[in-house]
Amino acid sequence: MCAAVQTAGMYRVGAFHLDDPAEVATLVTDRGFGTVVVSIADGFEASPLPWVVDADDRGPMSLRGHVARGNPLTRSLAAGDRPALVIVDVVDGYVSPSWYPSKLEHGRVVPTWNYITVHLHGTLRLVDDPTWVRAVVQQLTERHEAAMPRPWSVDDAPADHLDRMLSAIVGCEFTVGRIEAKIKLSQNRPVDDVDGVIAGLHERADGTALAAAMERNRSR
Repeated sequence: MCAAVQTAGMYRVGAFHLDDPAEVATLVTDRGFGTVVVSIADGFEASPLPWVVDADDRGPMSLRGHVARGNPLTRSLAAGDRPALVIVDVVDGYVSPSWYPSKLEHGRVVPTWNYITVHLHGTLRLVDDPTWVRAVVQQLTERHEAAMPRPWSVDDAPADHLDRMLSAIVGCEFTVGRIEAKIKLSQNRPVDDVDGVIAGLHERADGTALAAAMERNRSR
């Protein structure tokens, strides 16, 4: 039986660990979106944000983004850097027990949920620098417009309009100190059941991404 990891953070058992830093960095980079959470006196501040991800061998992974000046997160960070958590939900979906061939054999099956998630623990800081913020906005735009038939560019906007928009936001940079990643894709099921889940997901319009993740995991 696999023992649970006892450190503070996400509950994981051995079968579902994802510990390859390069693979985690790729998942976070490809997703490019995550919720940053900061503890405050009366609860938590949470903001879902798109991120520019910097991940290489030269230093710790970092994420760069921006928030509205009116976002309460900016007040939380006004006094300086803060410990924070960024949650990156890569893919997830419901798994029906009816997809398991083993259901016909013994019936001892129940529904579950498959997913890949990454929790990044680190430090968050504000960057109130128009040049820095514009570079982040430009990088985000270029990445997500790249697949468009006629990509929109930051330079397409009138300069005065762009300046007003940029003045309404402030940058934020998250430096990763610790990574926890969990990949739960039916690894604990017999091979036939895994195949059954993949086939079932492919029959659902909203299941193809999870099915593809399971196929990649199965081939590892």
